[in-house]
Amino acid sequence: MKIQPTRSIWSIVALAGSVAVFNACSGTTKVASGSTAPAAIPAPTGLTRFVDPYIGTGFHGHVFMGANVPFGAVQLGPVNISEGWDWCSGYHYSDSTIIGFSHTHLSGTGIGDLGDVAVMPTTGEVQVMRGSVKNKSRSYVSAFSHEDETARPGYYAVQLKRYGIRAELTASERVGFHQYTFPQAKDSHLIIDLQQGIGWDQATDTHLEKLNDSTLVGYRFSKGWAKDQRLYFAAVLSKPMREFASVQVVDSLGNTTPATKGTRLKGVVTFATKAGEQVKLKVGISPVSTENALANIRAEIPHWNFQKTVAAADAAWNQELGKVQIKTENQDQQKVFYTALYHTMIAPSTFNDHNGDYWGTDKQVHKNASFTNLTTFSLWDTYRAAHPLFTILQTSRVNDMVNTMLAIYQQQGKLPVWHLMANETNTMVGYSAVPVVVDAYLKGFDGFDANLAYEAIKTTAMRDESGLKAVKELGFIPANSEVENVSKGLEYAVDDWCIAQMAKKMGKQEDYAYFSKRAKNYQNYFDKSVGFMRGRVSKTEWRTPFSPFQSVHMKSDFTEGNAWQYTWLVPQDVEGLVGLLGGEKRFTQKLDSLFTVQGNMGEEASPDISGLIGMYAHGNEPGHHITYLYSYVGQPWKTAEKVRYIMDQFYTTKPDGIIGNEDVGQMSAWYVLSAMGFYPLNPANGAFVFGSPMVQQATLALPNGKSLSIEAKNNSATHKYIQSVTRNGQPYLKSYITHQDLMQGGTLVLEMGPKPSPTWGVAPENRPRSVMQ
Repeated sequence: MKIQPTRSIWSIVALAGSVAVFNACSGTTKVASGSTAPAAIPAPTGLTRFVDPYIGTGFHGHVFMGANVPFGAVQLGPVNISEGWDWCSGYHYSDSTIIGFSHTHLSGTGIGDLGDVAVMPTTGEVQVMRGSVKNKSRSYVSAFSHEDETARPGYYAVQLKRYGIRAELTASERVGFHQYTFPQAKDSHLIIDLQQGIGWDQATDTHLEKLNDSTLVGYRFSKGWAKDQRLYFAAVLSKPMREFASVQVVDSLGNTTPATKGTRLKGVVTFATKAGEQVKLKVGISPVSTENALANIRAEIPHWNFQKTVAAADAAWNQELGKVQIKTENQDQQKVFYTALYHTMIAPSTFNDHNGDYWGTDKQVHKNASFTNLTTFSLWDTYRAAHPLFTILQTSRVNDMVNTMLAIYQQQGKLPVWHLMANETNTMVGYSAVPVVVDAYLKGFDGFDANLAYEAIKTTAMRDESGLKAVKELGFIPANSEVENVSKGLEYAVDDWCIAQMAKKMGKQEDYAYFSKRAKNYQNYFDKSVGFMRGRVSKTEWRTPFSPFQSVHMKSDFTEGNAWQYTWLVPQDVEGLVGLLGGEKRFTQKLDSLFTVQGNMGEEASPDISGLIGMYAHGNEPGHHITYLYSYVGQPWKTAEKVRYIMDQFYTTKPDGIIGNEDVGQMSAWYVLSAMGFYPLNPANGAFVFGSPMVQQATLALPNGKSLSIEAKNNSATHKYIQSVTRNGQPYLKSYITHQDLMQGGTLVLEMGPKPSPTWGVAPENRPRSVMQ
């Protein structure tokens, strides 16, 4: 086979016969010149019809676009030619190019990686280069239009304009299923690009070989955000290959040499196609072996019925989305809600084979594990709301998540920080697996070893890395010793409070006292003379100069924020923070000011600081609990005002409908919980603070056949204040509800009104508190 570059990407490929053009709006196929239309994929009829995967693909949302199933290992979707921060997932709504369909993607992150095993269908003269924005010649990139694109849970389709090929994608847990409708062509191809990745990803060793006329196997090892990624795959075609070539690109012009291993490896499958002919491809992935990848295909998609797999993916999504049935004022609210719920279930993603085998952080194969091993733990984000949401809606998966974290602890000596593909990236601050593990234990989840769990959280907290030695010796991290020292210290205090609560429950009184003291370390960062958390150099000296507005990304005392935003990061001891700020009146005045104060954060502030209301930044996770602080001082109506404004303004049905990085489910989990009417301000005390429900009614399917009905009577855009609450017909005076009570099911009725109630949630005995009795 002769493989060489063409003169221009936009050179016209001569196509004999007609070209099928996909109409994304109607979900049907328009066919020119009388050729036979392929069978249309039926429109979704369940709750998936309310999910719009485009939401968050614009602005800085960085969400995954493509086909997957809940928590699946495969995220099969398009990759644009553009690169950069807004292409962390490989796709951005502003783009109109496609360079292939990759089997792994991140969703909502601030760093790009993955993009393993890219497949690109083409016709005509073979190209093996992906090209670049500045140089689209000598590449296989194709233009596309959103008008010729369909996206819904478990299914993605697009028309590749350059080639007249309709691409359709669906998936099971570990298998990506492609269906390509080709024009008539004597030389149709599938380019399998093992060099190409997303963002920081770079291939370090890849392999591709032909087993028979319809089966290819190989692996892709790479480095990026995660330094040592290993993925095996098997690809099975419905049409025998006429020709196959595995080549290594040797220069920037696209010249190649035959090879089965390399870092710039490309595979080229060639066959002739008739007009409208469909060629199907199943790609199984495995963290362990090509044999397991083939076994995953046999176990999950043993047939060639593409529509059947689409229907199965749709059913899987409907089953999960159906755990919450809502009624709203309008359909847009349903779209925002169910899309948000959808986004909470892209990760953590499965990272094992159908037989239970997985690749560990210790670089060993672990056979037939007793739990489902997972990856993609964005814990600094997700401990705040996504994991508490899982304890309500994903109770069967919580033990798997904790067991995965405990296995990681045993393999790397500490709990995960930001774990990806059996790698510890050590991204972000704190040891944020601790609240997740403790919360599960305190809520009664018992499918993991509690003693091992306690060993893991304590060992993690007693290490010396990232300023922890200073925490143990001084009670604070000196500002001249660690960057982002205030943010680290405040997160450690949250985590240590959680450890103290687990120690107390387990009767470990000495540890309870020790970690309770460490949980108070937030006080050591508070400067009463300025009224803010700030960096301190020593016990007697603060870092100067100081501005509560300034934020210098990755160089200052704060992580993606400033003193105005981080002063409130004490969800574990709100009563103590109220005291630091001078009592309830002064606390409330300062909290009010947060939402109105104006200031310049400086030119080096992180782009993650988005969704600003004054200095409140909803686009960044450390502030997600702040609006709910008002209930701790008896002013729940202020929580209602702020929460409702955020839901109205920062979550929409447009591509830019998420105000910042979606952050692997956290931004969406905030909405899902807040729309139902409550939020876990403290990540591990089991309390959900009431706010202002967006829904008219929500019915939650709980374990053991129980259900919880939440009804917001007289709810509307103007009737946003809770007047009273009843639980199972009895008056409920508290402005919070516990996880235990929620999981009992029953009926919650919230009477809504146009003005704040002068009594509901005001009395001290009805307010939430940090330590629940």
